[in-house]
Amino acid sequence: MIIAQLSDIHCGSAETFLKDKLALAIREVNRLNPDVVVLSGDLTENGFKNEFEEAKRFIDQIKCRRKIITMGNHDAKYTGFLIFEDIFGLPSGTYSNKNYTIIYANTARPDKEEGRIGKDQTEIVVKAFEETKNAIKILVMHHHLIPVPDTGLEQAIVEDAGDALKVVSKLGVNLVISGHRHRPWTWRLNDTQFIFAGAVSTRKLRGFFENSYNIIKVDKRGVVPSLKIVGGPMISFDKIVSEKRSPIKR
Repeated sequence: MIIAQLSDIHCGSAETFLKDKLALAIREVNRLNPDVVVLSGDLTENGFKNEFEEAKRFIDQIKCRRKIITMGNHDAKYTGFLIFEDIFGLPSGTYSNKNYTIIYANTARPDKEEGRIGKDQTEIVVKAFEETKNAIKILVMHHHLIPVPDTGLEQAIVEDAGDALKVVSKLGVNLVISGHRHRPWTWRLNDTQFIFAGAVSTRKLRGFFENSYNIIKVDKRGVVPSLKIVGGPMISFDKIVSEKRSPIKR
């Protein structure tokens, strides 16, 4: 299975939203023909209706077998969570077949920077993954469960991250995908790989100053993530985590 993860689009002001970058990224993804495209939140800058409508025009151009779209904290601003559901449907759910189960959890809350999974969603995650036998288990959310380096003081993590990590470890989740921090990175905790996306189409970047998205290959041997610079090369995450600064040479 090939997953393309695009995160933190931030449709909004022309000052920060890079339309050309997003259009190019979508063309690249369509050529890749992935099985699943994950849009892991912050489709908009302010949760305004016109921003969601613009995001939809772009997202409709993505060609793949399945799109998974969850909500970010920017989408939940100014009652944007209501507009999100009108346009994209519920920001949480389950998608599965005999090979893998993907659960996407909504961690965004109205007008809050930090995230939360909550007891109800945790119970859904546990039930769905307990029913998953030999399939690969993948959890998608906007917020992060583990701090990401080069992103400043930690102020917007999932509030109940400790409980969530306990569940992830106990259930043997193979992969956790998130965005939010605009900094591509990866950690491994026990048997779970955590992959964080950069930002695909905003000027607001941290630690890694190129617009990017993730290409994740998943098979019985494991998870192999790569970082794709929009309009540029593919880079191994091993190189990302070993470099003190962006490995892109000017």
